[in-house]
Amino acid sequence: MRRAVVIGLGIFGYHIARTLFENGFEVVAIDKNKEAVQRIRDYSSKAVLADGTDKEVMEEIGIHDDDIAIISFGEDLAASTLITLHLRQQKVKNIIVKAPNEEHKLILEKVGATDVIIPEMDVAKKIAKSLISPNVLDYIPLSEDYIISEIAPPNSFLGKTIRELGLRAKYHIEVIAVRDVISDSVQMVPQADFVIKDGEVLVVIGKEVDIRKIK
Repeated sequence: MRRAVVIGLGIFGYHIARTLFENGFEVVAIDKNKEAVQRIRDYSSKAVLADGTDKEVMEEIGIHDDDIAIISFGEDLAASTLITLHLRQQKVKNIIVKAPNEEHKLILEKVGATDVIIPEMDVAKKIAKSLISPNVLDYIPLSEDYIISEIAPPNSFLGKTIRELGLRAKYHIEVIAVRDVISDSVQMVPQADFVIKDGEVLVVIGKEVDIRKIK
């Protein structure tokens, strides 16, 4: 079983801990606020009332090098930086830190964070993209230009095969999977004669600018 250590149980930390726990992770949840620890108790493997910046206390809790450490302290850069530094000294390989802005992100990366997320920025970008391209349901950036994206096929796609749609020639994108939203089943790398039906979502890879052209 994979283990995650969530340090800081505000709104972000609480929901990360709870979601991981409900999906089979062993979760150690840590906060110095008693009410926050009480709230997560039923949704974690172990809820600990402790100051995450206290190196000795954290060593007693026992964080392993293969644990996923998630640090969520909002605007408190000093606490986030100190904990990140301690975890790096303990050889923890995966350290995910929440940051309020790009400046904090740069500092956290310098002291050893393997991934720094800015939730408000990420959500803003997703909302903006959903307004720009309403049929783009979700996406994962691969590089500055390329993304993997889930798109709702327009009505003109329904009843046609992937070959008939000619997505590679028209849009320079590839369909790498088709997901049925009702059964949640996935057809990986569908054949050219696969017929697109209502209630299915296309998972495609290509340049963001090309995927936007599908309306």
